[in-house]
Amino acid sequence: MRPTLHEKGSALVYILIAIALLAALTFTFMEPSSQQSSSQSSFKTVTGLDTQIHLIRSSIQQCILTHPKGDPAITDADANTIYPIDPNSTYYSGATPGQSGDRYVRNIRCPGNNVTGNAEDHVKIFSGTTGRFLPPPPPLFSEWQYYNGQAGVFFWIESEKSDFYIQSALEKLDEKYSECEADVIDASSSAQELTEFAPIECASGSICFRVWMITTGDSAYEGDSDNDEASCP
Repeated sequence: MRPTLHEKGSALVYILIAIALLAALTFTFMEPSSQQSSSQSSFKTVTGLDTQIHLIRSSIQQCILTHPKGDPAITDADANTIYPIDPNSTYYSGATPGQSGDRYVRNIRCPGNNVTGNAEDHVKIFSGTTGRFLPPPPPLFSEWQYYNGQAGVFFWIESEKSDFYIQSALEKLDEKYSECEADVIDASSSAQELTEFAPIECASGSICFRVWMITTGDSAYEGDSDNDEASCP
C-alpha cells in the first residue's frame, strides 16, 4: 500500500526536525572548547556575583527595616547612621568585637542592633547571631568591601586577574542593573578612585564592580568603563 499524502507530509516534518537537531549538535561540537569554557566561566561568575549582591543588599535592608532609627550616637558626621557604617570606623574602637582593620562586607554591623549595654556593640550582619552568612567571593575575586560616607553608600568587589571572561562577565552583570545603580570600573591602565572623600580605589591592573545603596550630590562614577553613568547621580 502506497503512503498517503498526509503520511508523506508527516515524514518530511520529522526529517526536517532531525536535520535541524543535527545542525545544532554539529555547531556545538565545532565551537572551540576554549570558547565554551569561557562562556561557562562567565555565566558562573555573573550568577555567583548577582546572588551575593542580592544577599548583601537584602541583609542591609532588613537591618534598616528592623532598626529604622539606627544609632544616633555615631560620631561620623559624613556617614548615614541608618546604614551600617564602615567596619573600620573609629567608632568601634571601644566596641566588642573591636574595630576591624578592613572594609570587608562580612564585617559590617547593624546600627541599633545591640545585645549588650554598650551602644557601640552593633551586631554583625553576617554572623551566627543573625543566622546570615556571606559565602566566599567567586574564584579570581577578592572580598566584597564597603563604604558609607559623604559620597553615599556602596559596596564593591575587585579582580586583578586578566582573564578575558571576567570583563565580559562584569559587563553582562552591569546590564542586569539600572543606570546609576551599579558600574564597572576599569583600572587596567591605572588606579581609579572610588571616591575623593576616602583613600579607597580600584587598584591599578584590576577591574571592579560597584553597587550603590544610596547616592548623594557628591557621588561620583569615576572610571566607569562604558561611560553609561556619565550623567549620574
